[in-house]
Amino acid sequence: MKFSINNQELSAKLALTARTVSSAGVNPALGGILVEAEEGRLSFSSTDGNMSLRVPVHVEGSIEGDGRVLLPGRLFSDISRSLGSGRSELEYRQSERDVSIHSGSSNIHIRALNSDDFPPLPKAGGERIRLSRDSLIESIDLVARAASKDDMRPVLTSVQVLASDNRLTMVATDSYRLAVRETALKEPVPVEVDRNIPAQALKELSRLLASGDSEGVNLTITDREVIFDVDGAVLSTTTVDGQFPSYQQLFPETYEHDVRLPRTELLESVKRVSQMAQKNRPLKISLTPGEITISAETPDLGDAEEKLPAAFEGEELSIGFNHEFFRDGIEAIQGDEIMLRLISPLRPGLLQPVDGDDFRYLVMPIRLNE
Repeated sequence: MKFSINNQELSAKLALTARTVSSAGVNPALGGILVEAEEGRLSFSSTDGNMSLRVPVHVEGSIEGDGRVLLPGRLFSDISRSLGSGRSELEYRQSERDVSIHSGSSNIHIRALNSDDFPPLPKAGGERIRLSRDSLIESIDLVARAASKDDMRPVLTSVQVLASDNRLTMVATDSYRLAVRETALKEPVPVEVDRNIPAQALKELSRLLASGDSEGVNLTITDREVIFDVDGAVLSTTTVDGQFPSYQQLFPETYEHDVRLPRTELLESVKRVSQMAQKNRPLKISLTPGEITISAETPDLGDAEEKLPAAFEGEELSIGFNHEFFRDGIEAIQGDEIMLRLISPLRPGLLQPVDGDDFRYLVMPIRLNE
């Protein structure tokens, strides 16, 4: 197997593929990137045992010979980034069990791993659901941030993906916040979907979609896996077992206060004031007639306070939030204004767009010690 490739193409495709190699070191093959040439087509593949990715690679000119070779993934990717501009010639030397890389004045040899230990990857097929690129990227960005990073409750590290008729819903929660995005589909789905997909896999899907110009993705569902096909690049992941929390029951039926706020000014104030919300100290939101006050204090560091005009009427209300979670919710919402909906200091607050409820971000309060 021998081919010539543009260095930018090489490093870009290896950077994508290297994200799904395993770093555990239990099985060396899972730390590798499989290079395959078959019938004039080249691909790179990797897997960590739960998530896998196979990407087609563009090669100008012909590929000499078919074959497959497994190389240390992160090393291969690091080397590709150091090659600079220009082109490289790669050749699998089976007798030496290595791959030679010739680029400019550089000559590099990488020892091959045992490709027989690399597991077979799922293939897309069966009933497919077509999803649009832009709505997927946006939904993943809005929702996946609310998924838990704690493996103690694996189901909370996933995003619940629901599809029925002409509606796609994504839900994520870490028990302290809840994000829900609903999207209208151009055409009804052929089969209903209810799967818990690892948030990390969806983030990788978003990167894959953003790296190309595909208009959409084909989704295939099996008993244990979901498979995304993006113009020949195939990302697959095992789904997460467990009962996802019933998100509909977590939203309050009514709110006592709906406050429209300027998004940019609120976000900048929260960012500045949050610098004083350290050591698990809350960000304090105080509402008085015509005004909102954002404040934070860490006793041995200092305090900060900012005021903004707000269309609020009624008795004064103060509520505390985790400053990172609250800021994430503001950042997720687009538009000039944002709606903050509150009930009481001990009930969750809701952030959502002013002109619709297709995205909702619920955040639990922190008790204020006053």
